[in-house]
Amino acid sequence: MKKLENVFLSIGSNLGNALRNCESAVQRIADVEHFEVVEVSPWYRTEPVGFKKQPWFVNGVIWGVTNLEPVKLLEAIQAVENSMGRERTIKWGPRTIDIDILFYGNKRVNMENLVIPHPELHKRRFVLVPLCDLAPHWIHPEFGVSVKELLAGVSPDGQDLKRIE
Repeated sequence: MKKLENVFLSIGSNLGNALRNCESAVQRIADVEHFEVVEVSPWYRTEPVGFKKQPWFVNGVIWGVTNLEPVKLLEAIQAVENSMGRERTIKWGPRTIDIDILFYGNKRVNMENLVIPHPELHKRRFVLVPLCDLAPHWIHPEFGVSVKELLAGVSPDGQDLKRIE
């Protein structure tokens, strides 16, 4: 059997009850065979990035372990998104749920439908802040710096966020 890999997934929603959508996604991911949730970050209300004329998001990060291959993990995540009514219409637009693979161990994957580490994570406070809550010292395998260092390098301008208590 393949060894377990540490995996970090980002979760976001801004349609319906966004917090409930995110919590439901965590439960559904926890039910994925060969995936175990280790810890979930705090949730944050976050300003939309890219397409601004939409409701704020709720975002967080899951730390898990799995022996699923990256493509199989992607398929499982997309099945969760589809089961929750995810529609891909507007790039960076409103969504019931969005789940992305941020890191899969120290692996690098570069395929048409899957790039790991996530190619935008180092620019996004809504990903880096909750990721830093879980793994501030995790080293980005391409940049060779920690999540905490990546966060320190991102301007908060246009990327406001507030922790949900």
